[in-house]
Amino acid sequence: MANENNATYFRKVLRSSSVAVGYIRTMVSIIYGGNSSKTFLFDEEESCRPDRLFCFRLLFSVGPLRVEFNNPVSLEQIKDENPNVQLGGRFKPKDCEALQKVAIIIPFRKRDEHLKFWLYYLHPILQRQQLEYGVYVINQDGDETFNRAKLLNVGYQESLKDKDYNCFVFSDVDLIPMDDRNTYKCFSQPRHLSVSMDKFGFRLPYNQYFGGVSSMSKGQYLKINGFPNNYWGWGGEDDDIYNRLASKGMTISRPSGDIGKCRMIRHNRDKQNDPNPQRYQHPCETMNKDGINSLSYKLMSVEKLDLFTKITVDVGKP
Repeated sequence: MANENNATYFRKVLRSSSVAVGYIRTMVSIIYGGNSSKTFLFDEEESCRPDRLFCFRLLFSVGPLRVEFNNPVSLEQIKDENPNVQLGGRFKPKDCEALQKVAIIIPFRKRDEHLKFWLYYLHPILQRQQLEYGVYVINQDGDETFNRAKLLNVGYQESLKDKDYNCFVFSDVDLIPMDDRNTYKCFSQPRHLSVSMDKFGFRLPYNQYFGGVSSMSKGQYLKINGFPNNYWGWGGEDDDIYNRLASKGMTISRPSGDIGKCRMIRHNRDKQNDPNPQRYQHPCETMNKDGINSLSYKLMSVEKLDLFTKITVDVGKP
């Protein structure tokens, strides 16, 4: 792997011209056995312009990562190890322009130790992927039944008050990717990133599964009116989201099973997040009236912390 100085030089030599694009694709193909489509390091939809030097991730990927949760980590340690992360959990590459502005949205309540592990592993990964990103932890206030999908809608709406993000990654706080080639960005179709979790024996539980970690562009998200707001407790909202996407003619894209591996931090589920007995009774026909256009909540506080932005909200109750 080239060091950072060599990488900077390589980018300067390969200014964003059509010749450079072809050369990079050829190099990716050679390095990865003639099939660059499986690397997700340089994507066909990422076209170049001659007046800009865009970021690409070929020189910074590590590949499979060791992920373990035996030793606790502190926020101070994570901050020290990520000096380029700015207040609010924001990062922007210094010597190239990221092709997307990505908001990472995390639904949250009483998972502080999980959040530390997430920040510990993901900040370095996201920086190696040369993303311009911000991390938004959407904290549900009080002890009413948890509403994951509504918190994701809140994260979408509140993050846009900070920056004109054009890509949104929706991630559970207890899922850590095991390969940094699994790029936390948006694609031409909605992306399911947590393809093979250890919880499911590193297999996709069913083809329509869209839970855990996913990404959508702003256009894809608005096309389905965001997420349903009426799923209280555990289960059902992911299948509803899949049905919304399918009804709009979109398909789910995924990395390979190996690149899409992730580990889940084990924990006991909150009593306020018990399975929703009505989780199979919400048809996607409610899409036009239940979503971002009907979202209501009370904003309690916004805290710009060193490694993330914490947004506490009251989302009501069933």
